[in-house]
Amino acid sequence: MILTVLIAGLAFSTPREIAFSRLLPAAPALAAAMWPVIPTILLGMFCLLVMIGLSFVYTDLGTPYTAAAIVAVTLAAAYASHVRLQREETLSHVRLVADAAQKVLLRPLPHRIADFEIESLYLAAQEQARIGGDFYETADTPHGVRLLIGDVRGKGLPAVGAAAAVISCFREAAYDELDLRGIVHRLETSISRYSAALPGQDLPERFATAILAEIPHGGGHVKLLNCGHPPPLLVHRGEIRVLDPTTPSPPLNLASLIGDRYCVDTVAFAPGDDLLLYTDGVTEARNRTGEFFPLPDWVRRQGPAPPRELLDRLHRDLLHYGGGRLEDDIAALAVRHAHSAQ
Repeated sequence: MILTVLIAGLAFSTPREIAFSRLLPAAPALAAAMWPVIPTILLGMFCLLVMIGLSFVYTDLGTPYTAAAIVAVTLAAAYASHVRLQREETLSHVRLVADAAQKVLLRPLPHRIADFEIESLYLAAQEQARIGGDFYETADTPHGVRLLIGDVRGKGLPAVGAAAAVISCFREAAYDELDLRGIVHRLETSISRYSAALPGQDLPERFATAILAEIPHGGGHVKLLNCGHPPPLLVHRGEIRVLDPTTPSPPLNLASLIGDRYCVDTVAFAPGDDLLLYTDGVTEARNRTGEFFPLPDWVRRQGPAPPRELLDRLHRDLLHYGGGRLEDDIAALAVRHAHSAQ
């Protein structure tokens, strides 16, 4: 509307040789990008009336040609507006479905279980996606608080199926199995069956890295079973410790190739300690010079911070570090051993 009024004002107030009136078809063309169909048509009609009004002042403006251009552009703009609205509606439905799928697969975690504060972060690399190949889950079981975080080979929507198979299996096995080795055997079976069901497709979801963690309700220590996944970080009194596994365990769906010997490590986890589990999308984020995100140094600079605040800072700084873009899906879990309320 501002553009239309501006063009009309210039056309009436300037000599006819300048012929600002020829710019009138631009107004409905621009309106199609923002307005619905009817307002776009009404704007085109207004431009046509302006052009007719100009013809009474300047009889030799070539009114028939400009008027025909306004009509043609308005009709094209109205159709473009209709198509745009249809696409926006389709995209809205897709987003609703993706949001529903995320709530099923990556359901919101409880912010606190027993003496442990737990927060999560998830960012899908694929544009317009809400879910991808990274996954996480927690379970408050009779054996303690059990956590899972993992990364299916690949990224974006093609990896969702394998991630769903692993998460669904964990939700059952976490309560049934007595130890982490029992859980990982169940996860191995689940992803193997999923992969075998699609033998003819060259899908990227052929294996997954994962970490299983178990923290007794009373705290004191955490058990970790690392299946080829980036090592978690433990923050104890301001000191950062990278929890590399004593003996590497095979990624999920590779046990039949490299053996199924799983190693469980036990690490002290005292009140006030923080545990950060993450996927490789965090540490493999690159800046413009190709340098990887220095996660341990970054955590060391943060100082004491609640899990939610820590992950919010990580989210912000990762996007800033990568120039606003993500090359891989990102997931993270931050767990704090809070002091028991007395």
